[in-house]
Amino acid sequence: MRPELRHFGTGRHPVVVIDEFTGRLEEILAIAEEVAPFPAAAGNYYPGLRRLIDRSDAAAEAYVERTCEDAGQFIAGAFDFTEFDLLEASFSMVTVPPSELALRQRAPHFDSTDPGYLALLHYLRVPDGSGTAFYRQRSTGIERVTALNASTFAPVAQLQAAELPAGSGYITGSDSFYEQIGAVEAVPDRLVIYQGSLLHSGIIPDGMTFSADPREGRLTANIFVRGH
Repeated sequence: MRPELRHFGTGRHPVVVIDEFTGRLEEILAIAEEVAPFPAAAGNYYPGLRRLIDRSDAAAEAYVERTCEDAGQFIAGAFDFTEFDLLEASFSMVTVPPSELALRQRAPHFDSTDPGYLALLHYLRVPDGSGTAFYRQRSTGIERVTALNASTFAPVAQLQAAELPAGSGYITGSDSFYEQIGAVEAVPDRLVIYQGSLLHSGIIPDGMTFSADPREGRLTANIFVRGH
């Protein structure tokens, strides 16, 4: 493993980046391929497919448990949590072309206002030029959505989404509404850990395949935990 602690934005928000996280990439790819095909993701944000991992998926569940165990020292070091609980884990694929995105999917989003809610994003099979970017809402200065500022962020975000040009796709870099404050390149077997309250969006490069086949498309593992 090769860990690095980065800080983004005026809030100096911690983002952990760990290269060569497992050293078992081919094994994990085989586990993901075994549980395919993936169903469409529930909700309005994730632009693609998401296969939830549960106790019936023995190999996948063992992978998630080991990932959490190995990530524990980095979660403690960067976020000061002595313990954390697993909330949800899945294999995910971006499959929605830019022209078919819902308005909400064309702008940065957040997962939870809970400061203890952490995302563990494991890049598995990823195209060149992809990754994850983090943002500041220009008009409010919000970088991390909290219980205190959510009522400020949400109505502004809704108005701005309605003003996006027709046919606009995935956000790339900064635009008139959001300023990119940091980015992490997608590298196979790289794990990224960040607070789900940070405004973020996937970096989806031009020309990327939107295949639903995990042997061809953009494949990640998405694990969510709550620290305390």
